[in-house]
Amino acid sequence: MPLNPPLLADRHSELLGQLVRYALTGGLASIVNIGVYWVLAARGMDPNLAWTAGFIAAVLVGYVVHSRWSFRGHGRRDNFARTGGRFVVVSLVSFGLNQLWVWLLVRQLELPLWAPYPLVLGVTPLVVFALNRRWVFK
Repeated sequence: MPLNPPLLADRHSELLGQLVRYALTGGLASIVNIGVYWVLAARGMDPNLAWTAGFIAAVLVGYVVHSRWSFRGHGRRDNFARTGGRFVVVSLVSFGLNQLWVWLLVRQLELPLWAPYPLVLGVTPLVVFALNRRWVFK
């Protein structure tokens, strides 16, 4: 059965809208995370512990905005425990990836504190978007 081109265009439009909203919201959450990380690490806190504090702040901001705006009109919101629990799991995947970038680049390779930013802002968000869209907010 062939796909209806207008239906396909609607699906692409919906996906593109989600991706743009996700990027904006993710940017906000990343700024929160990086801001907390930078302030704490620059004042002498262990970089991975500083990243943990930033992560917690970003998860709080991220869940509210992603669930209400980024993925609006996509999936169900009738079970907060399911959606919230899955969001936490995906956030932990994000956390693990970002901790890996910080550990590898700052701790092991002794690069500057900003060295993880390209991976944190480029690779991790794509992985997390896919998980949020297909598993959390479905």
